[in-house]
Amino acid sequence: MPAIKDLRLIPFSIPLRAPLRWGRASEMAALEHALLEVELSDGSLGRAEVAIRPTIYGETLGSVRSGLEYLRPKLLGLEAEDQDAIRAVLEAFPFNYGLKGALDTALWEAWARSEGEELHQVLKPAKHRVRVAYILGMASEEEMLADAQMAHGAGVRVFKVKVGRDLEEDRKKLLRLREAFPDVELYADANETLSPKEAEAYLKAWREMGLLYVEEPLPVEEVLARKALKSKGLLPLIADDSAMTPRDLRRELALDTFDILNLKPARTGVTWTLEMLALAREKGKRAMVGSQAQSSFGAYQSALLAFQQGVTEPSELAFHLKAEGGFLDFPAFREGWLYWEDLVEARFQEEAFLRYAR
Repeated sequence: MPAIKDLRLIPFSIPLRAPLRWGRASEMAALEHALLEVELSDGSLGRAEVAIRPTIYGETLGSVRSGLEYLRPKLLGLEAEDQDAIRAVLEAFPFNYGLKGALDTALWEAWARSEGEELHQVLKPAKHRVRVAYILGMASEEEMLADAQMAHGAGVRVFKVKVGRDLEEDRKKLLRLREAFPDVELYADANETLSPKEAEAYLKAWREMGLLYVEEPLPVEEVLARKALKSKGLLPLIADDSAMTPRDLRRELALDTFDILNLKPARTGVTWTLEMLALAREKGKRAMVGSQAQSSFGAYQSALLAFQQGVTEPSELAFHLKAEGGFLDFPAFREGWLYWEDLVEARFQEEAFLRYAR
């Protein structure tokens, strides 16, 4: 069996058309990410995108480099097919989610190619199309409407709207979106910015406005308040930061704190994404796939997992529309849907990547 021969990290930068703002203070003006390559002893190559998020996971390019050097001697020489041994190495290295998620995905792709297949051939779809969502960050009304118009013109029919810095202004913007795009469905992402005292009133208001659901309205540490809020059934709750790992998810399932799981392959790779999806499905929870603000290449690999059994909700696979370029020609959306037949035609573009590598 082919073994892991080399691990390489290549930083890249892609500017955004406008900054993405979320939470209380986070802002991103470019995709300052890295491409991780895994080479096997038979020459098979797997790639994945490392989404570097200092304000979410505490990872920087420097820490990702150091983490990879720490893992290198523990991974080199392991057979690509020995998932138990690889998983043991990665899970013995806590946190570092962006690095480990990319390593896992790249290893899956390298292993698939060693078997004469592509990743989309081993991750067989359970359906032929999935609904897509686009993230609208915090911005002025005019900026937000222009961003929404661009995404709507590209075929998106569901928007996730970042809220939480000025909740009255958020209400006005949501109403403007509803008026401007009557054929679009909306949901909110509060990024843990509400307090237990005010959350119920906001969820009632958002329900009256016809929002589908809300993501992480309360701080993760407010476990009992999150459980109580979910029990009121005001609006379906999406778990994201509260369920980053299988261990987190088991706790949240035991406490019954959410309705929908937002899976982020950028931090859970293929292995843990499939495991978490199975856990949620067994408990009757719905699920979506988020792209963690990746380039079109990262969105492509995340999209493969959105076609798995149990992913029931619109998945955040359109963020790459906000980027000024990319190195994978992501397929067009058709009236709110991404089709498997279109997705599998996408390919990594070597020459295009070199324009963004640094």
